[in-house]
Formats: sequence, C-alpha cells, structure tokens
Amino acid sequence: MNVLVIGNGGREHAIIQALKKSPKVGKIYAMKGNAGIGMDAELVNVDFMDKEAVCAWLKSHTDVGFTVVAPDDPLSIGLVDAIEECGFKAFGPNKAAAIIEASKAFSKNLMKKYSIPTAAYETFDDYEKAKAYVEKCPLPVVLKADGLALGKGVLICKTREEAQKGLAEMMLEAKFGKAGATVVVEEFLEGPEVSVLSFTDGKTIVPMITSCDHKRAKDNDEGLNTGGMGTFSPAPFFGEKSLQEVMKTIMLPTVSAMNAEGRPFKGVLYFGLMKTKDGYKVIEYNSRFGDPETQVVLPMLKTDLMEIFEAVADERLSEVKIEWREGACVCLVLASGGYPEAYEKGKEITIGQLDEDVVLCHAGTAMKDGKLLTAGGRVLGVCARGKDIEDARKKVYANAEKIHFDGMYYRKDIGIKYRDVVKE
Repeated sequence: MNVLVIGNGGREHAIIQALKKSPKVGKIYAMKGNAGIGMDAELVNVDFMDKEAVCAWLKSHTDVGFTVVAPDDPLSIGLVDAIEECGFKAFGPNKAAAIIEASKAFSKNLMKKYSIPTAAYETFDDYEKAKAYVEKCPLPVVLKADGLALGKGVLICKTREEAQKGLAEMMLEAKFGKAGATVVVEEFLEGPEVSVLSFTDGKTIVPMITSCDHKRAKDNDEGLNTGGMGTFSPAPFFGEKSLQEVMKTIMLPTVSAMNAEGRPFKGVLYFGLMKTKDGYKVIEYNSRFGDPETQVVLPMLKTDLMEIFEAVADERLSEVKIEWREGACVCLVLASGGYPEAYEKGKEITIGQLDEDVVLCHAGTAMKDGKLLTAGGRVLGVCARGKDIEDARKKVYANAEKIHFDGMYYRKDIGIKYRDVVKE
C-alpha cells in the first residue's frame, strides 16, 4: 500500500522511517516534508492546510491507500474529516476530537466535568479581568494560550511583574496570534514530568513506552520554552504502579469523557503528566504524536506501525498486540542560534560519518543547489538506542560533534534529569 504522510518536521521523519520498515507499505509520499524526508519519501508541494487541495491531490493519486495526518494545525481544522468525506482512509482524530488540544479551555473544562486530575485554573477572554486575577492569585502561576502555539504558548511566571507582562503579550500584543485571545491561568504544580503517548480507536487505549521532554532552551531547564530540545525514553521513574494509576484515573476516563461528549477520539492521544505529591495530574493533552517524543518512542516499537495505524482507523485496536524493545533511546535537538526567538536560515549543514546505529531525524532542513541548509529553529534530531539511557546519550553526544552549521547550539544535559527519582 502506498502512503501519504502530512507534515514537515522531525516527528514526520520518524514516522516515515518507521513506516519504511513495514512490509505493508510501498511508496511513501510526504506533504510537504523537508530535505531529510525527501531522502526517504517523494515530496509533494501542496499546502496541507488547504483541505480542498489535499483532497484534489489524493483524487489524482489513487495509488495512495492511506494518509497519516501528523501535525496539530491540519487536525484542528478538520483535514481528517475532509479526507474521509472524499472517500479515503486517514489516521488521526477528526476536528471534533482534535479540540482536546486545539483549545486548552475545552480540555480543562472537560477534566473538571469528568473529575480527571489536573491543576486548578481559571479561564479569561477579558484582559482586565485576567489582570486583576493575576494580581491576587498564588505564585508561581502558569499562563497558557488557549489555542495552538507551536508548543511555545506556556509561560511559568514567578513574579506578578512576569505574569502581567505575559498576559499583555498574549492578550494585547497577540504574541501567539489568535491562540492567546483566551488565556488559561493555572496553578503551578511541581514534580517530575512524563509524556505518555497512546494509540486509541475510541474504544481501546494502548499506552506507548513513556518518554521525557526538555522544553526549556538552555541547560538545567533554564531559558525560554521551546517546541522541545531533546527527549529520552523510557521515563526512569514510571513503573507498573504508575501505569495502573494513570490508566485508572486519567487515560480511560479521558477516552470515556470524549465519547460522552460525542467526540470519540481515534489516533494518538498524548498525555503530558506530572507526578505530584497528590498523584499524577494532567498538564496537557495533545491530539497527535509529540515532537520530539516520537523520535525516541518509535525506534523502541517492535510491532509494525502500519498495522497499528490500520487497526486504529478500522476500530479494531484490541486485536493488535503491541510490543516494545528493551533498552532506551535518546534524541538531541540541534537548533539554530536564537531559537525559539528570531534566528537566521540558510546556513549550510555539514555531517560527518555517523555511527551505524545513530539516526538523524530532519526537522528544519532544505536542499538548495545540492547543499543541505537550515530552514527552521529546530534543525536536526540526533537519535540513538542503547542498553540504557546513559549508553544512548553517550552515542548521541559523540555523534552531535560530527555535525556543524553556523550558530548551532544544543543542550548538554539531555537524559540526565530524574535519575534519582524512585521508580514506582
């Protein structure tokens, strides 16, 4: 079967690399892809936010039997709905279900209504009311843009001055565009964080191997929030007891809640969780594979990914036995100088001879005149499996030194945190 994968980043490259291993998959197309994806798939220059254009392309390529919609933006506007209405099969939630990520106000209200543990919060679409609330609420406080903001629309404010500045940037200056017109002001929680991605067909939910993301731009979790500077898998503190707790109090109740709301979720449901003194709580939901979590989760998957995609689409996930490899995986993001704020593009990338078991996931790359160039803030993900996290991170850092472009920077501490947290 020929497959179309929609998206441009490291996540999509990781998905394509996993699909290439499937005997079920023939030719892979990527819309729009990047330079690295172009080495593994045929690039399609169509705007995937244009639903009519995507459907027109599918109608002219009847050899494509399945489409994977990976990013949040096209999911939020109903691209899966449009593809299915045109008579084609697709992987990903429809618009009604994708709202669980597209609106933080919706997801917080869902959790409150169905008693799913999360941080206390208030929602505001009036700047003056938000400003007055922030003057009195406990500190630190978390500000979240309601809509999609490329993983950057979250501010942790330690002082009232920081909080007021953040509110003004979101609601008055539209730093995150329309996403910040409504703001969720949330209680600050403390504890180790874990990402639990899961496959679900709306009836069955199967958690993937856990992972931990590093959102801050600088070492020691300092600097601005980014889309993710690196990941490792599995989370060293998350054991069987944790899984049973999360499944009972969060994962199954979320699937049930979405069904009760008439929004059955089919695809990848991502749970961003924090282990607090009161148990696990939801920090955020995503309606798709995370980035760069996908880059460490899929290399650990033993089961055929295409088999899982088809089972989810056909609502028969319970029939598939999903298995994972032993060991660990680490992904280090190589970023453009200045990211997540202003940065330059078009810097030539040179890559030396990498070790055989090291994989590159291209994120912000382009090919011009035979040269590989930077084309985004997060440029490459250096990924490696090992017998444990320390083994994998040694491979990743040794190979990162073989790659260069002007302004390149990366964190030096990916995979270190949570070493001393007790596993439960």
